Amino acid sequence: MPKPAKTKAESSLISAMQMQPQDANPAGNVHGGVIMKQVDTTAGIVAIRHTGMNVVTASIDRLDFYFPVYVGDLLILSASVNMVGRTSLEVGVRVEAEDPRTGNKRHTASAYLTFVALGPDGKPAQVPGLILETEEEKRRHEEAGQRRKTRLAEKKREAENWGKRDN
Repeated sequence: MPKPAKTKAESSLISAMQMQPQDANPAGNVHGGVIMKQVDTTAGIVAIRHTGMNVVTASIDRLDFYFPVYVGDLLILSASVNMVGRTSLEVGVRVEAEDPRTGNKRHTASAYLTFVALGPDGKPAQVPGLILETEEEKRRHEEAGQRRKTRLAEKKREAENWGKRDN
């Protein structure tokens, strides 16, 4: 039996951590991979909160970096569910860097991740629906649907072309 639908607010998450020297290169710029790991972790928690199940990352459609993050900055990640399918869901993450001495924030990255929910048998399982309450949530849901269509079309093209490639 499927679980009841949830609102965006029921699973959204804001997390923060201060970037340390081990997170960066010798110039003090935080590695993109460190940020990517935090994006995946935060989005995964949101997916677990929404589904109440284990989840696996199926794809990261986009991870765009806009500004660098430095040692000492607070990395602030805001994540929420944009859309749900039958066994998968898209989580959007906004990443900001804050200089804790000044309070100045900058939007440093954004990402869209797709997760698949797993039942007790380890197989994909039905996820709860998403209750859309605001016009912004409806817009984000529509945009997520377009990303899904694009992603599935690309996967289909890749599968068709795979047999044509020389290995």
